[in-house]
Amino acid sequence: MAHVITQPCCNDASCIDVCPVNCIHPTPDEPDFISAEMLYIDPDTCIDCGACVDECPVEAIFPDDSIDEGQERYLQINADYYTDHDVSCGLVASRKEESLPPGKELHVAIVGAGPAAFYAAEELLKHSAIRVDMFDRLPTPYGLVRAGVAPDHPSTKGVEKTFASTAAKATFEYFLHVEMGKHLNHDELTDHYGAVVYAHGASSDKQLGVDGEDLPGSIAATAFVAWYNGHPDYADRDFDLSAERAVVVGNGNVALDVARILLDDPDHLAKTDIADHALEKLRTSNIKEVVLLGRRGIAQAAYTNAEFLAMGDMAGVDVIIDPQELILDSVSREARDAGTLDSTIATKVRIAEEYAEREPTAGNKRVVFRYLISPVAIKGSASGIETIRCARNEFVYAPDESVDNLDDMPQPDSGRAAIASSGEEFDLDAGLLMRAIGYTGLPLDGLPFDGGKGVVPNESGRVLDARSGKTLEGVYVTGWIKRGATGGIGMNRLCGQETAAAVIADFAKDNLPQPAKSREEIPALIADRGARRIDDAGWKNIDLAERTAGKEAGRRRVKMVSIEAMVRAANA
Repeated sequence: MAHVITQPCCNDASCIDVCPVNCIHPTPDEPDFISAEMLYIDPDTCIDCGACVDECPVEAIFPDDSIDEGQERYLQINADYYTDHDVSCGLVASRKEESLPPGKELHVAIVGAGPAAFYAAEELLKHSAIRVDMFDRLPTPYGLVRAGVAPDHPSTKGVEKTFASTAAKATFEYFLHVEMGKHLNHDELTDHYGAVVYAHGASSDKQLGVDGEDLPGSIAATAFVAWYNGHPDYADRDFDLSAERAVVVGNGNVALDVARILLDDPDHLAKTDIADHALEKLRTSNIKEVVLLGRRGIAQAAYTNAEFLAMGDMAGVDVIIDPQELILDSVSREARDAGTLDSTIATKVRIAEEYAEREPTAGNKRVVFRYLISPVAIKGSASGIETIRCARNEFVYAPDESVDNLDDMPQPDSGRAAIASSGEEFDLDAGLLMRAIGYTGLPLDGLPFDGGKGVVPNESGRVLDARSGKTLEGVYVTGWIKRGATGGIGMNRLCGQETAAAVIADFAKDNLPQPAKSREEIPALIADRGARRIDDAGWKNIDLAERTAGKEAGRRRVKMVSIEAMVRAANA
């Protein structure tokens, strides 16, 4: 008997650390880890010890003889990974432990309370000489795990248990509901702490850059996600769901998330922790069809196979794909013909082809996947959008002055598939358009910022001065503000650990500046500026109140969506 990893896999990689035979890949020291959709267990190497099951924070690992019918497909997905990935057996090498200066303490401030922040804190707090204060402007921690993970994916939120374990340490303190720029600034943090780690993420959305993008009914998927997840900044937003068709531009997991929420049965969503205001609105929604537009082909689709499969499991929803649009670029096509196409891509193509063969069911809602299609204009009036002008794309491989809108032209031997408009255009009627083409970071006063990349310039987490390129001593970044808005929980763990390792190494080498003031002054300083700080006890009160309300309603939790309600609960 072997074990198998299934859909909720978060790439946290904690299972790798406890595996005695190195049968889980890719590991963080393998190149494929950065782009891996999930982790995979080698059925030929697994010894059925069960250590990974106990360690998995999202309950994604099962013995192969206890999985249900819907999970059986992951047997093949796990095994397929090892048909085209050469992995060596043996124990994973442990990281070198730094020897810290005796008799010295390091106080670290972490700005942000999402996954990367917690993974950095977890690594730092392995050393008894290091204390961590975590700041966030919201009264609640966990970042996008709370406000970004879809409510119908409760298993993914299981990583909160890992974060809570870190926060329970005596050398950790919360400073929630404390806003940078209002209650504290960068210079004050560096005055009071030996090291400051910024993990404030990438909170803004990317624009399409087409005419009509600002019309009512054209919105960012980031706003919609925050709204249905109960983020207090978005609780008062209203979205027009009166049309029968919505269009989502993007081919990542966020695009699939918003499509599922728009099409799912509200009675099913009512069992989740979706915000009550969103549930009420969705009960009156007229949307019957969601069209997903991907500017590239199926082989380049960014959503994971697990999420793609889950779309086909929705009750009362047909997945529609035109087989004529399942066009592979020449590199992928040649690799597939030769049997050398990467197993993850091959699985994605196979799933799409299976969907394309399905017969629709009369009366069902529809999710329609379109490939090699880009919006070029949005048309409508002050009352809302009406149509989206779309262009059909094609794969191109050589520079040609006659080709307009060439997208990321590669070298002929690079293996990357560039696209350009074929010249064919058509209109798609819709009453709602969401752009789900990615997040980007925003500048923070006191920190250098690369506007083109949407990140703070850094080297392995050490912040670099924008002009000189020299390291700013004692200042670090982690997460999306460090590397850009790519990768999920697993990548954030690796990223947080890398930044923490930089802090620890600098502390060990005595390369950190001595703070001019004590961090003990921080509570009084922020109180004088009107901050109503919420500490660990306050967050536990909010958490308990939400879970208690959830238990009474048969749900995981009922989220508070206003700052004032959270503050009242925290002080109860």
